[in-house]
Parts: sequence; C-alpha cells; structure tokens
Amino acid sequence: QVQLVESGGRLVQAGGSLSLSCAASGRTFSTYAMGWARQAPGKEREFVAAISWNSDITDYSMSVKGRFSISRDGAKNTVYLQMNSLKPEDTAVYYCAAGPNYYDVRRLRNDYWGQGTQVTVSS
Repeated sequence: QVQLVESGGRLVQAGGSLSLSCAASGRTFSTYAMGWARQAPGKEREFVAAISWNSDITDYSMSVKGRFSISRDGAKNTVYLQMNSLKPEDTAVYYCAAGPNYYDVRRLRNDYWGQGTQVTVSS
C-alpha cells in the first residue's frame, strides 16, 4: 500500500515558477514509477510527467516539455515537479500518482493517486 500526499500548489502569476512535492508512505515506494497528472475544470484528467523507478527515464506531455521537470528522492520517499514559465492554461488540480512503470503512468494506469493540489496561474 502506498499513500501519496501532494503539497506546494498555490496562486502564481504567469511566467512564474512553482515546485510541487509528493510525499509517499510505504516501503515499496522505490519500486514504483511515479508521475503527475492534472485536471482543469470541465476537462478530463491528463498526463503531465512521469519518472521511472530508478530515475533513468523521464517523460513529459508535449504541453509542458521544456518547462516542467520531474525528479524523485528515494531517501525522502518524495517526488517533485518543478514548473517554470507557467501559463494560465496550466491552471488545474495536480495529482501525484504511482504506477507499475512509466509507460503505465503516462496512460494514467496508476495503482495509487493522491488527493491533489490546486495550481492557479493568473494572467
């Protein structure tokens, strides 16, 4: 069993930066690929970023590639999402997720989800 708790979401101006954190509990954290997805009002949840269990592979959606960066710290059981050059269209609830591999995380086929943290980007 893995429990995920996101933090770091807030209101930020367009062009600004924000870092999200996801603290995971459970001894099997290191065996999971991790990722982030987001859901804007009235829209379906969409993939944002994924990282493999050993950090060898990272993957991003085209809409955030070059602006966002995902990383993980095994010693702290934490995964991060650094978001730069934020745009109003990045406004959404951001969810942390754990899945069998980064391929599944990209397809939102995750075993575990966090409760989400709100990111609002003002223009």
